[in-house]
Amino acid sequence: MATLRRDGRVTALQRLGCAGLAGALSLSLTAPLELLTVLAQVGTWHCRRGLRDAGRSLCRTEGVRALWKGNLTACLRLCPYSALQLAASRRLVTLFMDELGHISHWRAIMAGSLAGMVATIVTYPTDVIKTRLIVQNRLEPSYEGIFHAFYKIYHQEGLRALYRGVSPAILGAVPFSAGSFFVYISLDKIWQEPIVRFTPLQNFINGCVAAGVAQTLSFPFETVKRKMQAQSPWLPHYGGVDVHFTGMADCFRQTVKNKGVLGLWSGLTPSLLKIVPYFGVMFSTFEFCKRICLYRNGYIQSPLNDKLTPGVDQSLYPQELRELKLLRRENFEPRKSALEN
Repeated sequence: MATLRRDGRVTALQRLGCAGLAGALSLSLTAPLELLTVLAQVGTWHCRRGLRDAGRSLCRTEGVRALWKGNLTACLRLCPYSALQLAASRRLVTLFMDELGHISHWRAIMAGSLAGMVATIVTYPTDVIKTRLIVQNRLEPSYEGIFHAFYKIYHQEGLRALYRGVSPAILGAVPFSAGSFFVYISLDKIWQEPIVRFTPLQNFINGCVAAGVAQTLSFPFETVKRKMQAQSPWLPHYGGVDVHFTGMADCFRQTVKNKGVLGLWSGLTPSLLKIVPYFGVMFSTFEFCKRICLYRNGYIQSPLNDKLTPGVDQSLYPQELRELKLLRRENFEPRKSALEN
């Protein structure tokens, strides 16, 4: 599957910054589609006549800025989530390796899924706050911001409310991993060539397909999670949820009873439409930011192209290259003569 390949010529801090900026930009540009997905999953009144009318009615009643409700929370959640996922993934990959240091595709995907679960659990309260900010009326808000939402939820509903819906979020990782693995093992048959020969465009398409299949399989758990996050007796109309329930199993049951089985996939269309622009913006922004870092580190001549700087060993790490440049500068500096001393 398509991944942001690790480049030793970029420091860990630079790589995290590139990934954070790329993620924040892609989240912000696709925020309206994410908002429509959440509203459809929760089942608010906006979505009774379809997603297009939902966007129009939301803009009429709350203004265009309402399409970006909850986006700041999603962007702020990105860095700690990514850092935790990366740290947990490294530990789990090492744990799943055999005696020779090899790891199978299935174990690698499992390690990534478990790392995602760890990051999800730790940062889960921010996901609850994001959902609450999305479903509320921006003109008559129940929460005035991220910190006010955290404070109010904690004091009104208790700590457990900040983790409401975490069970389907964890269970949804199982079909998500299965879908990713199914696509990954089929790639060589689809393209009729070995995985190691895939072009960047092929890797991009693979990532979009894998995300689409995995998202579709795990979407019912995502829908139940959003309903559980939004439902609250302290919010107008119980958060706008279209069914009332007492827990995860009852939420599944009530959704199927009132909306049918397909009700578990409400909002899938904008969610799938978001995949291509999301990954496209993320990969292109990450690559451009990485070029800027490579230019600053001295490996390429310009951030606008990939031309290598003449005489620079591309296998050196940034610190090694800096030390080599410093050593060369010291060797070529004219030494003071004894008469000058």
